[in-house]
Amino acid sequence: MTSSSDRSPAVDVQGSKSYEIRTYGCQMNVHDSERLAGLLEDAGYVRAPEGSDGDADVVVFNTCAVRENADNRLYGNLGRLAPKKASRPGMQIAVGGCLAQKDRDTIVKKAPWVDVVFGTHNIGKLPVLLERARVQEEAQVEIAESLEAFPSTLPTRRESAYAAWVSISVGCNNTCTFCIVPALRGKEKDRRPGDILAEIEALVGEGVSEITLLGQNVNAYGSDIGDREAFSKLLRACGTIDGLERVRFTSPHPRDFTDDVIAAMAETPNVMPQLHMPLQSGSDTVLKAMRRSYRQDRYLGIIEKVRAAIPHAAITTDIIVGFPGETEEDFEQTLHVVREARFAQAFTFQYSKRPGTPAATMENQIPKQVVQERYERLVALQEEISWEENKKQVGRTLELMVAEGEGRKDGATHRLSGRAPDNRLVHFTKPDQEVRPGDVVTVEVTYAAPHHLLAEGSVLGVRRTRAGDAWEKRTAAAAAKPAGVMLGLPKIGVPAPLPATTGSACGCD
Repeated sequence: MTSSSDRSPAVDVQGSKSYEIRTYGCQMNVHDSERLAGLLEDAGYVRAPEGSDGDADVVVFNTCAVRENADNRLYGNLGRLAPKKASRPGMQIAVGGCLAQKDRDTIVKKAPWVDVVFGTHNIGKLPVLLERARVQEEAQVEIAESLEAFPSTLPTRRESAYAAWVSISVGCNNTCTFCIVPALRGKEKDRRPGDILAEIEALVGEGVSEITLLGQNVNAYGSDIGDREAFSKLLRACGTIDGLERVRFTSPHPRDFTDDVIAAMAETPNVMPQLHMPLQSGSDTVLKAMRRSYRQDRYLGIIEKVRAAIPHAAITTDIIVGFPGETEEDFEQTLHVVREARFAQAFTFQYSKRPGTPAATMENQIPKQVVQERYERLVALQEEISWEENKKQVGRTLELMVAEGEGRKDGATHRLSGRAPDNRLVHFTKPDQEVRPGDVVTVEVTYAAPHHLLAEGSVLGVRRTRAGDAWEKRTAAAAAKPAGVMLGLPKIGVPAPLPATTGSACGCD
């Protein structure tokens, strides 16, 4: 945990009050929730047991604003908590994140039992605002208009002992017509490279062996500090950190995907052969309407270069179906790109109006039944391609980083799960010797399904790691805590793609 003189002082909470955080939206929100957890624990709160469902002393909603029904979902959840709060004097409810930044005073008007509303720029104030609300016995609404301090200066309660998000920038300079994120998180602000590398080195010192560089538009890194090659330099610098085995990043924008980044990916051994690059649409007409500053040829050209430099790279993407004005011909262009690109996986979702975005008021909104039919065709095509691409992995020998909580059927099948270098999920036969999350196993792939691989034979090798040691130490410490003090939000484990049917939550991701 780190601290900053710009951060509000921690509030001393008597009696170990419990907290619960409910997170919605993108990877940035997940990482912000780790910081919120760190802040609350720094202030003396303890994590409520998993599944406490509103029984904590403090319930925090970290919201997303990019979905059409985001506010309905929030107010529905707040409504279900109202009776619990009425029957439990001292219970507090806080709402933060993008929807809080957007709706501000509306939240306490619609849900007057909410105690604190805070924005995306001042998450560090949460403990102080909770204490102020308790003392003054009235709701505290505090929304900063710009970033007060880079969030990395805040204490963080990370959800994994062996893998970590590392934020390299916040905000976005793009103006995509379907995305409200720039309005809520502001213009891009970059961290200094030395600060990023120092955080990574500290994490590796704690046992972390995989990091994911995180930014709203991650490969635009450097625009705020005046260095167009800053991102490729950062990737190469990560390659010099002893003990850092895997480096990933999300999500890049095709506009900023330059040849020096491809070279850095190919030439830096611990940068993994994986690329998640949003397409959104294969139609030049729709891309122009989206204000996406690339066209089909540019996108496919990047993929061609990546595959030439990194032949085994797994490439994934995001696609929006049914953007306003999308014709059948436009949609066919998207299918064309999917066939040409042969994505390992595509996170597809149907366009829905995002209040406050230009696209929400565009003419020629596509009827729901048309969007649904196109969506089903796209999913069917991508499922076919994903399966064909996964079948190419059969017979390959892969090194997997053992994961925690990623194989929902592992207990019943007597298997464990892990991530390949290209981030494919592999379920493997549990070996006789102990294997811990964060350890590395060598397996041979024997079967492929559209969304996972199987290694049904004996494990070929097990390498115990410092990351596994860190997981074991953390697990032992958790078991030694008093009952009711748990480690977790719903388990996140190794940073991984969102489910294929949901797509990324934040516009440009």
